Amino acid sequence: MTKKTLGRTDKIDFPVLDLFEIDCKIDTGAYTSAIHCSLVEVKDDGLHCTFYSKGHPNFNSKTKVFKDYTFTDVKSSNGFVENRYKIKTDVVFFGKTYKINLTLSTRDDMRFPVLIGRQFLKRKFLVDVDIQNQSFNYNK
Repeated sequence: MTKKTLGRTDKIDFPVLDLFEIDCKIDTGAYTSAIHCSLVEVKDDGLHCTFYSKGHPNFNSKTKVFKDYTFTDVKSSNGFVENRYKIKTDVVFFGKTYKINLTLSTRDDMRFPVLIGRQFLKRKFLVDVDIQNQSFNYNK
C-alpha cells in the first residue's frame, strides 16, 4: 500500500459529527488524536458532546451522543497527565473514510481545534512539514 503524504496542517471532515473543513494539526509528537469539545455530560443515554468553538466557525454547536466511550490518560508535552473521555468516529482524508479514536479536550486556547497523532497516522501516512492542506486540496 502506498502511503499518502500529509503536511503539517490540513482541513478534514468528521461526517458523523457534522463537522466539515475542520482545521487540524498533524502532530507526530503526540501519540493520541484530540478534538475540541466545549461541553461533555454523562447522561442515562450516553456521553453528550457539544462541539462549539468561538474561534473556529466550522464548529456548529451540535450535540452528539456516544453510547460507547472510554477514558484514557493523556500526557501533555509538559508532563502533566490528564484523564480524558475517548470516542471513536469517522474522519475523511484524501476522500477516504477512516475510523479514528479521539480524546475530548478543551482546545479553545489552541490554534487548531483538532490534533492528529501517531496512533492514527502510523501505517497510513507520511508527514512532510514543508507542505500543508494535502488532503483538503486533493480533489480540487
